[in-house]
Amino acid sequence: MFIHEIRQMMFKDRKEAGILLGICLKKFRHLEPVIMAVPRGGVPVAYEVAKVLKAPMDVIFTKKIGHPNNREYAVGVVSSKGFSFDPVISGVPQQYLVEEVSRLQKLVKEKEMAYHKEVKAQDIKKRWVILIDDGVATGNTIIAAANLLAQQHPAGIIVALPVGPDESIRKLNGHPVINEVVCVETPEYFEGVGQFYEDFDPVEDSEAIALLKDADTYRNSK
Repeated sequence: MFIHEIRQMMFKDRKEAGILLGICLKKFRHLEPVIMAVPRGGVPVAYEVAKVLKAPMDVIFTKKIGHPNNREYAVGVVSSKGFSFDPVISGVPQQYLVEEVSRLQKLVKEKEMAYHKEVKAQDIKKRWVILIDDGVATGNTIIAAANLLAQQHPAGIIVALPVGPDESIRKLNGHPVINEVVCVETPEYFEGVGQFYEDFDPVEDSEAIALLKDADTYRNSK
């Protein structure tokens, strides 16, 4: 595994971050990867990467499973196709976990249906996946997404990010299901992802859905 870095910078917006990230990822074009975005902030970044690599694009939605006594404390995570639990958790009733997985997967599937009304979901089995967000702080969201993608048996997972603190990037780099990490910027002083964007406005569902649809149209027109 390797970590790739370029000089420190401030991104104009997610589009510029995606273009720069796409340049870093050109060497993976021969893998014919699927670009997988973490919604919603990761979608504009992934869109630009998909254009550079002429690759199919999709999204992975996740929801955390909160502890029954404190919903803010995550004991696991679900996607539409799988789930994983924190191996150190104890004392959480099995019935609660079963019911929460069922409830949360229903919510995730409803969200995915909205995104896939006009764009077919990608099958990643035996395919390389490039997992993208607009940046990381702790890296926990990306790790959860990578763990869930790994359950679908891809050929490999590359995590690609515009920015993240060195400690978190190294944590990702050492994670067993992640084959490689590509990060444009690992600043010495990091307070949050937004500080490295001039424009860091929230991405609406309507915008993300439009980009997913446009990425599919763009690839099929080439």
